[in-house]
Amino acid sequence: MPEHKLIISPKTKVLELIEAYPQLEDVLIGFVPAFEKLKNPILRKTVARIASLQQAATVGNVKIEELIKVLRQQVGQDAMHIAGDASHYSVEKPAWFEPGKVSKTVDIRPMLEAGEQPVNQVIADLNGIATGSIYEVIAPFIPAPLIDKAASLGFDHWINQVESELFKVYFLKKS
Repeated sequence: MPEHKLIISPKTKVLELIEAYPQLEDVLIGFVPAFEKLKNPILRKTVARIASLQQAATVGNVKIEELIKVLRQQVGQDAMHIAGDASHYSVEKPAWFEPGKVSKTVDIRPMLEAGEQPVNQVIADLNGIATGSIYEVIAPFIPAPLIDKAASLGFDHWINQVESELFKVYFLKKS
């Protein structure tokens, strides 16, 4: 039976990629240095399991088209055209943001360092805040899977990059 290898696309999960093509781990880290943390087995089991290459590109502030092209070339897959949707993550300060409306803040860095997945806690917190309230998440990178999940539930967001490895993401509970 022929071996079935993963076709690399923006929706490919990082963990699936490095399990199917272990040699791509260093390529991925070279392209997105923030993914050096994948060497930590706990983070590999949590973040890499749910993060897609599209989200990895967002975290690394690189074009998804370039990342996919490099990864596919390394394993001999044909180039694929990717319709580049300009990032769907909001980085411009929105009119709805007012510091006084922040009702709760969570720093997910300790959770990530402990190998925990913060998505469930953050979503539970978001569902518990009042309409019009703002929820703040402090993270060491853009938590793309978390933002995507919150957006699917109808929350607006704004990403404020404070330092190279410090992001504050604000979520607004709409009416």
